[in-house]
Amino acid sequence: MSFQWRPATSADLDFARELTCRNMLRYYIAHDLLWQNEAFDVAWAGRDNRLIMCDDRAAGYVSLSRDARALYIRELHMLEGCRDRGAGSWVIGQVLTLAALERKSALRLTVFKNNPARVLYQRLGLQVVGEDECFLRMQRDIGSAI
Repeated sequence: MSFQWRPATSADLDFARELTCRNMLRYYIAHDLLWQNEAFDVAWAGRDNRLIMCDDRAAGYVSLSRDARALYIRELHMLEGCRDRGAGSWVIGQVLTLAALERKSALRLTVFKNNPARVLYQRLGLQVVGEDECFLRMQRDIGSAI
């Protein structure tokens, strides 16, 4: 499979919102959280969103934000048929490269404790640096070489 990414546009918002809701609703329900389309839309508008393409078809997206020190993965979602084919590892690699180019010292993300994606993140060098009732906060420090 061949992966690429491109900047997402406002035309990609519905795809991203529906994919996120479909992928995350079970976690929201399990943790007694409320999904709100409006909150998703506000967050989308303030982030660097990239559509992940596989063989010229939308396969998922990643949503990024930054502060002075770190690049944050706020959302990373793939269509079910595109999972377990290397896309997640590819995206994390792209984000690590971007973080290094931007001279960020860390890549950070938050994941539900019961989300199996945490295993992928750990395999790719992210470590748990904190937690609360629902979430693990994970980080990978970025050196001069990736």
